[in-house]
Amino acid sequence: MKLGLVLEGGANRAYFSVGVMDALIDLGIKADYIIGVSAGIANAISYASNQRGRSIGIGLTYLNDKRYMGCRHFLSKENKSYYNKDFIFNQLPNIYAPFDYDALNKYDGEIYAGVTSLDTGECEYLKIDGTDKSWTAITASCALPLMFPPVEYNGKTYFDGGISNPIPFEKALQDGCDKIIVILTRPRIFEKRADPTVNLCRFLYRKHQGFSKALKERAEKYNILRERLFELEKEGKAIVIAPDNTDSWKRTERNSKIIKEMYDEGYEKAIKTVKKEL
Repeated sequence: MKLGLVLEGGANRAYFSVGVMDALIDLGIKADYIIGVSAGIANAISYASNQRGRSIGIGLTYLNDKRYMGCRHFLSKENKSYYNKDFIFNQLPNIYAPFDYDALNKYDGEIYAGVTSLDTGECEYLKIDGTDKSWTAITASCALPLMFPPVEYNGKTYFDGGISNPIPFEKALQDGCDKIIVILTRPRIFEKRADPTVNLCRFLYRKHQGFSKALKERAEKYNILRERLFELEKEGKAIVIAPDNTDSWKRTERNSKIIKEMYDEGYEKAIKTVKKEL
């Protein structure tokens, strides 16, 4: 059986996903295929390299660090982002919370980051391995408009993969996964509505019609994907793990207590759910 792991984004709400992945490590479950977008795939690389505790350690130690995020970072000509890209994607993995690149290269499965093409608005999938120590593909997958500038990668320009394919489980099935574990960062009853900033983003990128269309259709597509996913779950093809209530979880959450609550809920849900299903 080819087991896939699929991860939604959600910025700091993805610490729920981190708890799930640490539980999978403790259970000895290693997916053969990993795909995700934004913060989901950014944290999944620690799971793929078997670095249990690394991601939650970063969350508890650095989210309150002024170097991590904040409006001040928009003022940097090199950064122009709410998040400090150099600190997150260079200094953390290469200095403060060392990432095991060799372990990632030894992972014998496939890892993909979903990104949205600025030119077409379509989702593309960039292969991830331990050779790119600048994490450009991961950065591209996290590049949400207004929060991040677009990212250049291999001659193309990309934004957050969650815009065009927020839960890329269909790609995992197309690539041969027999069963998938899907980690959501919103409750099962959640219904996405258009973000108030959508019209501003569409205006800013109005010359890119495909991308503008993807922004407009994002909420509707997300809700349709969730309906399909829950049908797959009923058919026994998917194990869906989702939080119960995220009303108090902010995308830019800094509170260590809340971050740990997210993590603990993810861990406990995974232990109960996966033990029963696999």
